[in-house]
Amino acid sequence: MAVLAAVGAVCAATVKKQVPDLALVLALCAVTLILGLAMTAFRPIREVLDDLAERAGLTAEVLGPVVKTVGVSLLTRVSSELCKDAGEGGLAAAVEIAGGACALLVCLPLFEAVVGLLFSLL
Repeated sequence: MAVLAAVGAVCAATVKKQVPDLALVLALCAVTLILGLAMTAFRPIREVLDDLAERAGLTAEVLGPVVKTVGVSLLTRVSSELCKDAGEGGLAAAVEIAGGACALLVCLPLFEAVVGLLFSLL
């Protein structure tokens, strides 16, 4: 994946002066390929997390929001950086704000579970 990233960056930098739009397309293609390859790494990670959650007695409603929040943050980061590379700083800021809102939305069930637990202890 590192080689693919380096090749994509060199290609994008090479054509950026003559055709900036093509450089962005090359970068998007490289990002898509890298993320597609990285998806294969997420399956074993998820299996280990599920195993650890089962051993610890955690339910899917506790572990699910954590995993989803990590996914939202990774996609937000990549999207924001691509917008910045395209010279769209305002769009990058909007993506970051939307990503934060989505992360909070995904975590609501976890917050509800924690508050419910606190009320049950009182």
